[in-house]
Amino acid sequence: MQEWELGRVHRSSIGDVRWDRLGGEEKEPVVLLHGTPFSSFVWRGVARALAPHFRVYVWDMPGYGASDKHGGQDVSLAAQGRVFAELLQHWELDRPAVIAHDFGGAVALRAHLLHGARYERIAVVDPVALAPWGSPFFRLIGQHVEVFEQLPPAMHRALVREYIRSASHRGLDDSLVDALTEPWLGESGQPAFYRQIAQADQRYTDEVQHSYGELDLPALVCWGAEDTWIPVQKGHEFAGLVPGAQLRVIPGAGHLVQEDAPAELAAALFAFLRDR
Repeated sequence: MQEWELGRVHRSSIGDVRWDRLGGEEKEPVVLLHGTPFSSFVWRGVARALAPHFRVYVWDMPGYGASDKHGGQDVSLAAQGRVFAELLQHWELDRPAVIAHDFGGAVALRAHLLHGARYERIAVVDPVALAPWGSPFFRLIGQHVEVFEQLPPAMHRALVREYIRSASHRGLDDSLVDALTEPWLGESGQPAFYRQIAQADQRYTDEVQHSYGELDLPALVCWGAEDTWIPVQKGHEFAGLVPGAQLRVIPGAGHLVQEDAPAELAAALFAFLRDR
């Protein structure tokens, strides 16, 4: 398993954010946003592939990965959108390229449409963007959070592992599943897993969905053809709402395209970033 560590910290309004940067200072900036229940770890291969050509920023959202997790924390889409706008100011990035997966897609869209974050271009990968969203299992947990929160640690671990496995069409090896599961274990991780699901609310995408036609920047929509969490039909629908958006459907990939088709995804993103 590849090592992945974020060596820098930003004290955001909702908790410490772990982040890092790859690539030379003189290169054009690209920011990567992860989804749920993941972290920047899922972008490790793409980030390293882009780093010789771009200045790549990676970060774990508060409540995720190596970033701060604590009781009472606001980890909603609304809060994450504000934090991302804060981070761009902290990094002194005015118009970076942005690449966002899943929940990160909604975070990036909210930061741009509601908080004035400006991007040179945006690529989204199987984003949470259109109602209704959330896999059946995700919605089940959301409806009964108080029950799932009481699971013994071993049962919780098994649940999270199988949930993560379902994001892939081609299958994930055990060591990778271990790495993706680990942030959600223990005294801070287990409650954080249910906290982020409890705070997932479709109204945060409803608030911006009507504005997608106002996006005035180059846009790429990538989608795993075999995504069972958010079906590829949503990719066609979303791309149709964004003026001039390109749609790239990736065969044989599920929701976790970064693991199912890393070379195909990296190539599509690199071509989009270079098309200036």
